[in-house]
Amino acid sequence: MSTLGVVLVAVVIAIGLAGIVIPILPGGLLVFAAILVWALVEQTAVGWVTLGVAAACFVAAEVIKYTWPVRRMRAAEVGTRSLVAGGVLGVIGFFVVPVLGLVLGFVLGVYLAELAKRRDQRRAWASTVHAVKGVALSVGVEFTGALLATIAWAVAVLAW
Repeated sequence: MSTLGVVLVAVVIAIGLAGIVIPILPGGLLVFAAILVWALVEQTAVGWVTLGVAAACFVAAEVIKYTWPVRRMRAAEVGTRSLVAGGVLGVIGFFVVPVLGLVLGFVLGVYLAELAKRRDQRRAWASTVHAVKGVALSVGVEFTGALLATIAWAVAVLAW
């Protein structure tokens, strides 16, 4: 692959990593797709092994990001309805106040749903904090998986 091709793949990977932290794009999937394209163009053993490592990182991160935070939120008794309400208000908030509204809407949605369920402001806020921590954990897990895949790709590009 040419230098320009490697740079383009690196840019797409960087956009994917940013997309995980600022949830506009499916960041982890974008990182994996960029490495997949690179491997398809390279068609070498190093490319295929790198793709395999990236795929393992991506799949492991996806499984962990949906199981670990959910288990913690269930232990804190944060309901699915609260998370759905947070997601809906987060999406609405994203369009009302770009980017920042996503977080504000999510927090507000979870809090209002938990307040309606618990009828106690302190318990509703405690549940909201657990939900926010769960989402942050999920983002951290996805980012770690994508970063590990990126490191594998960078090592492959620089070493071979």
